[in-house]
Order: sequence, then structure tokens, then C-alpha cells
Amino acid sequence: MHQMTLAEIARGLADKKFSSEELTKVLLARVTQLDPQLNSFISLTEELAIEQAKAADARRANGESGALLGAPIAHKDLFCTQGIRTSCGSKMLDNFKAPYDATVVAKLAAAGAVTLGKTNMDEFAMGSANESSWYGAVKNPWNLEHVPGGSSGGSAAAVAARLLPAATATDTGGSIRQPAAFTNLTGLKPTYGRVSRWGMIAYASSLDQGGPLARTAEDCAILLQGMAGFDQNDSTSIDEPVPDYSASLGDSLQGLRIGVPKEYFSAGLDPRIAELIQNSIKELQKLGAVIKEISLPNMQHAIPAYYVIAPAEASSNLSRFDGVRFGHRCEQPKDLIDLYKRSRGEGFGPEVQRRIMVGAYALSAGYYDAYYLKAQKIRRLVKNDFMAAFNEVDIILGPTTPNPAWKLGAKNSDPVAAYLEDVYTITANLAGLPGLSMPAGFVDGLPVGVQLLAPYFQEGRLLNVAHQYQLHTDWHTRTPQGF
Repeated sequence: MHQMTLAEIARGLADKKFSSEELTKVLLARVTQLDPQLNSFISLTEELAIEQAKAADARRANGESGALLGAPIAHKDLFCTQGIRTSCGSKMLDNFKAPYDATVVAKLAAAGAVTLGKTNMDEFAMGSANESSWYGAVKNPWNLEHVPGGSSGGSAAAVAARLLPAATATDTGGSIRQPAAFTNLTGLKPTYGRVSRWGMIAYASSLDQGGPLARTAEDCAILLQGMAGFDQNDSTSIDEPVPDYSASLGDSLQGLRIGVPKEYFSAGLDPRIAELIQNSIKELQKLGAVIKEISLPNMQHAIPAYYVIAPAEASSNLSRFDGVRFGHRCEQPKDLIDLYKRSRGEGFGPEVQRRIMVGAYALSAGYYDAYYLKAQKIRRLVKNDFMAAFNEVDIILGPTTPNPAWKLGAKNSDPVAAYLEDVYTITANLAGLPGLSMPAGFVDGLPVGVQLLAPYFQEGRLLNVAHQYQLHTDWHTRTPQGF
């Protein structure tokens, strides 16, 4: 049962080959048995899962149907879930039980999805390795000595290890696509505003976007269908009709124009990954796609711009965690200033503190124009590059990451080295574009991903290309040994 995809589970439940309750119990037992090796879950919600599974079975017995009805999933632990700990991977929120459900959680629950638990993540989604979590690092099921990527590493590791078929995740600078690449999954960051951010604890509000992590593009289409849509509670949500993402999966790629930016193949890219990307391009050409070299000239400025904007927004968003209303509170504060200092000093880990300090500096009176304003101007240039490119091509293709997953602890002493791993993913967040990573092969036994980018609200096009590619390749079917 644990090897089934979301689509296969939907068919099995519809054909009454098994019940949601039976499947849920099998997967919960698997999590209990195997997750101690991975540390991919922060909270397991067994009682809720059984209750939801029984309810889904009853709905099916009454004639209801739906691809997510009775399907087990997990939520990244920054989606608020009513009455359940929502920690954001931080000591600061270790004791926080959300009083309401995030819109994404509520929508998926209404569709009948079964919540197995909350997955581990980099603290407040700040990191590319899932090593900054207060609950300990998550390990990559392909090699337990390597990172699974971050910040959605818990969701990625759990799905890759076949503990469950799919999970929710979020992407601020590549936090869905990079873990997908590192763990041999398909991960989609939708257009900014396509999925509601209400109840999703914010890191950088103009960059954060929720999306699906699964083994196939077909499964991502199913999960995104349940997540997407306008939400009046979210002022950044866009009122745009949600298409049937599964309906366009079978479309032909004949004549599809794929742009390959020359800037992607620079000295920083592992040549073995470059070779796998070229193999993917050849595969898509066989399916009828037309390849064209393009240029994204301002890509080189994206990382410095991102690492001004994201920390600046984080320093503002995280100011609410002060030890007064909720979250961690220090013992016996002497006065209000001591309460603030010690609660925040004890509650936030080193990476979060680092980004708050950088952000506060960039927003300070003497430096706002020099740093934050300039970074926003670069952001506009990055967007303009994409708009020009999409006048010539339908999608953009390249590597998801410059290197395969590194060893646990290898970049801890040099945060900038970890930041540079986001070079190919952060541009989509700066521009608000949809992006997808899909499996493209292996380097030294570790998975490698190829990234696809499309114009706004063209998630269906990305899923179509990935699905057609997956019909003609088998990288996505490979399973890590021991799982």
C-alpha cells in the first residue's frame, strides 16, 4: 500500500479495494517504525487521522467521490491546525496550539484528505538544509548522512521514504523545489497568490507560497486542485478561476517552445548535473518540444537582492513573537526589556537571529535606500527579464540546484555557501512566477532535479510537461533503499 501514488490510492478507494481507515493505519504504523531514522515528523496526529479516515469512508459509502477523499497527507508545521501544535520548527512556538485551521488545511480537510501529522522544517522556514529546526535535523532517505533540502525537508523526506503519498509545503526561495530535487520528488511552487497564505505562519510575506510535494506531476495536480483558489481572508490572494489541472496532463508537447537560459550553465554548476539537464532537454525534444537559448541578464543580482528582501520582511513578521501574548516566555523577567530580550534570545535559533539582524539593519533609517530599496529595484529587473523571455518561449528549463544534496553539517560554518545553493530557485519567488522541480537522474547515488518555470497562472502547463516527461522516463519511480 505504501508504494501507491495519490492517483492510485484514489482509484483503489473508488474500486473498494481497501478503505481509507485500513490505508491510514498501515501508513501510521510505517511512520512509527521508520521515522526515527529520518526525523521527518514533529507531531503525529493518530486519533485525528483515524477519525478523518472513518469519516471519508462514510462519505464514500454515501456515494461521494473525489481524488482526495480518504487520501492520507501531512502538513508542513507552519500551517495552523486547530488544537494541534503548530511550531514552525522553533522553540519559540513549541507550546503553541493554533486556535483555527489555515485555509489550505481547511480546504484539504473539506475535500476529505486525512492528516497524518505535521512535518519537520527549518526554523520559521529559514534554511536550505532542514538543519535549523529546534527538533533536530531531518535526514535524506537516499543517504542518511546527507541533508534533504529545506525548508520543507520534513515533507520531502516523508514522501520520498514512502511514509505517505504527498504533503503540503511552502516555498519562499526554493523551499519546495530544492527538497524535491534532493529527494527525487516532484514539487510545485504556484504563482504568488494562487494558494491562500491565511493561517500559514509568515517568513517573508511577499515571497511565501504554499504548494504540493509528491512523487509525480499527476499527484501534484491532484493536491494543488485541493489547495488552490481565492480566499477573502488573504489580501494577497488573487481572484482567478482555478482550472482542472488533471485535465491538461495529457496534452501534446508538439511545438512547445522551451527556453534554456545561458546564465544557468555557469562555472558554479556541477558538470554532472549539467549533463543530466541536457539529457532531459533531449527527452523533451523527442516529445516535440523546440529548444531555444535565452538570457536572464539580471540573474546574477538575484541572491543579494533576495537576502536583503527576505530578512527585512522576516524581521518585521517575527517581531510579534515577544514573549507577551503567545509562544516562548523566559523565566522571571526583571522588566519588559528583559522579557523581550531573553524570550527572543532563548526562543529563536542562530539562523533566525542572523536573518532578523540582517533585516533590521537593511530597514534601518540610514540604510533603507541603500539596501532595501535597491533590492526591490533589482527585483523588478528580474521580473522584466522573465517577461521578455516569455515573449519568446512558453516555459524555461534549467537545473533546480547547482549541486546534489550535501552532507549534514557541511555548510553550517559558512551560511553564505548554503545561500548560494538557491541561485536557480529564488528568481521565481522574486518575480512571483510558478516553478516546478521534477526528477532528472542521479549523481553519486543522490537525486538531481530539473526545474521548469512558466508565466503567471500557468501551473497546468508545468504539470503537463512534467507528466509527459514522466510517462517516458522512470527516474521518479526509483525508491530509496530500505524504504
